[in-house]
Amino acid sequence: MANKNLPSRSMKLRTRFIMTSVFFGLFAVVAGNFFNISVLNNKKYQAMANDQHFGSIIIPAHRGSIYDSKGTPLAKSASVYKVFLDPKRFREDMKSLQKRIDKQKEDIASGNYQPKIETTTNENGEETQVVVTNALPESAEAFRAEAVNLLASKLGIQPEKVSAAMEENTQYHVLQDQVEKPVADELLKYFNDLGMTCLNVEEDTKRYYPQNELAASVIGFTAADGYGLYGIESYYDDYLSGTDGRTISAKDSHGNELPYRYSKTYPAKNGNDVYLTLDMNIQYILEDNLQEMVNEFEIKNRACAILMDAKTGAIYGMATYPSFDLNEPREIVDHSPIITNEKLTPEETESAMLERQWRNKCISEIYEPGSVFKVITSASAFEENLIDYDKDSFMCNGYVELAGALRPIWCHQESGHGPQDFQTALTNSCNPAFMEIGRRLGTEKFCYYFDAFGLDSKTGIDLPWEVSGIGFDPKTMSNVDLAVCSFGQGETITPIEMITSYCAAINGGYLLQPYVVDRILDEDGNVVLKNDRTVKRQVISEETSARMRDCLEKVVSGNGGGNVTIKGYSIGGKSGTSQRLMYTAKNDMDQQGDRERESDQEYGSSYCCFTPADDPEIILLVLADMPNKEIGYYGSKVAVPTARNILTKVLPYMGISPEYSTEELANLDVKIPLLEGPLDDAINTLSGYDIQYKVIGEGSSVVAQSPVTGSVVAKGGMVYLYTESSHTVDYTEVPDLVGLTPSMANDSVMYCQLNYVARGASVNHADVAVSKQDPPAGKKVPVGTTIELEFMVYSGGD
Repeated sequence: MANKNLPSRSMKLRTRFIMTSVFFGLFAVVAGNFFNISVLNNKKYQAMANDQHFGSIIIPAHRGSIYDSKGTPLAKSASVYKVFLDPKRFREDMKSLQKRIDKQKEDIASGNYQPKIETTTNENGEETQVVVTNALPESAEAFRAEAVNLLASKLGIQPEKVSAAMEENTQYHVLQDQVEKPVADELLKYFNDLGMTCLNVEEDTKRYYPQNELAASVIGFTAADGYGLYGIESYYDDYLSGTDGRTISAKDSHGNELPYRYSKTYPAKNGNDVYLTLDMNIQYILEDNLQEMVNEFEIKNRACAILMDAKTGAIYGMATYPSFDLNEPREIVDHSPIITNEKLTPEETESAMLERQWRNKCISEIYEPGSVFKVITSASAFEENLIDYDKDSFMCNGYVELAGALRPIWCHQESGHGPQDFQTALTNSCNPAFMEIGRRLGTEKFCYYFDAFGLDSKTGIDLPWEVSGIGFDPKTMSNVDLAVCSFGQGETITPIEMITSYCAAINGGYLLQPYVVDRILDEDGNVVLKNDRTVKRQVISEETSARMRDCLEKVVSGNGGGNVTIKGYSIGGKSGTSQRLMYTAKNDMDQQGDRERESDQEYGSSYCCFTPADDPEIILLVLADMPNKEIGYYGSKVAVPTARNILTKVLPYMGISPEYSTEELANLDVKIPLLEGPLDDAINTLSGYDIQYKVIGEGSSVVAQSPVTGSVVAKGGMVYLYTESSHTVDYTEVPDLVGLTPSMANDSVMYCQLNYVARGASVNHADVAVSKQDPPAGKKVPVGTTIELEFMVYSGGD
């Protein structure tokens, strides 16, 4: 009889089916996970496995260096070291050290100790053996205390930090980074001499800026992690940074790193070197003269200057002043107030000051260009055949009343210039004349050329944080907007936009892309990148450009006092004085001509010039943003002398030789030769110079002279020859010459037994007078001393 408690055949089949299904289900899950791990996500899990079995330490690449055009280093990365401790290994080394100390003590007690003998070599190369009786410390704990103090003092950290690091349950603890090589070597030797391998170093880099504040806003600086933040350091960061290397170390089955010696190192690939178009000698001349201008005119909103190759767009110098030390970029240099309508907290003020000092004014700040922009208006109108150079007449009554304008728009000469041809209007910088030229252009053409000259877009210079100018939409531009924009008052642009558009007007019509990097080389000297002349477009014809060169050269020769004149050099230029509307309270008033709130006004003073006038090689822009009005604010008074001083030094340095006219040759200043020695020889030497002399004393030899050798005096000046060793130098007081005409200044100088040299406007100009003198009035100087006089045409204007 069958047992009814036994499972039936159908139950067995169901059980077998369920078990088989479960088995195959589990198998499918396992197989699926295996396929996922080994195929679909192979890289992910391989990386996880590697992380469990291997540890890695990054070896930073040496950042490439930055050089000027002559190879002067501007930014370099020096080798420094990261000092780290293996705490686990340290404790093992301590046990081993104690055993050796105990063994040494036993050997000494038993008489079996073999002292360590060190060999030293003196200056003569002779070797001497020294017996070291006790090469080991008294105990491991004594060593520990000594090591803690040594590491703390050498690395500049607290002893408590060192002690804590020695107790950590790890094999890698960084004690200090950016450690100089001599310190790192000393510490390694200290530990290695005792056979201890727990202290190691990793090579790292530290950024240095040898020129300190020179070209700071162009070069930029790096963050703590080594990445570029500003300037070249930021823009070319990918080229400079290189590729980091790694040290790979193995781990045991518990995830602990094996001793540091069980590792493999993959060296870093160093960054590329960047060579600029800037010349640090030229850069220094720019910054030095900007500093003098900022101090003299108490400029509130910084100053800048750009010197550029007029044919290629290469930047020879780009300066913002005040500058800052690249080695201490967070140290605020310029403490002048932040110009803003917002109320700032002390923290916000400090942040704003830092941001301002790091910002490159040449490319990152906009301003109203003023009368310098008349060059663009003129070039546009000539290109459209809207000006008849020989026949046109422009009437100036001192102001213009326009429909829609709330007030008259004034010329700087309120009495008016009367009727003028174009050249006279440009030389006079007459606003009504240029309002008429703007009217002829119309809003469509004006805005077309504003765009064509690149004034509404970035220039593309290879520097970060460039901003673009702000113009008008021709559909919404009013007749008042057109009028004031025609003489540079309604639009805002950057200095780099101004100089590149001006350059296009005088270099044949070609709008160039400016650049500050000439080439980039890898560590083997191979060229990685080379920048060359890039023409964005031709804006005006060669004929129009030639016309503009001629007009601007005549502006200088016809109004030398308000422009840069240097004997032997043909120069074209235009100054500008703009109302800084964006910084003026109720800033909508001035373009309407409200002169009742003059005390609220701030101004921008600028000058742009080029040389040689007939075939420009270089072009210079100088901008003084918001000078003290009580001292002076016209571009002709503030920016022009600075531009003159810059070019006076830059032109000879660049090898651009003077070519004197007949008139200039006849009136060249005289450089005083060495006259000390026999009196007859001195007199014979002076016979070849167009200067006078006076002998003081009864001796037969010249023992001293005034002016000294190398001094420069005007033609017909006087040199004093002292012939007795016991001579006493006579002193005279410098007279006040400011405001005097050339003839009056000459008479006063001669009466005081002094010499002078003239700078600035031609002394033959009708309205010229002394605007500045050095040394100042009242100073006592030796007779014969040369007084430098700067002459200016006092006829008003930009």
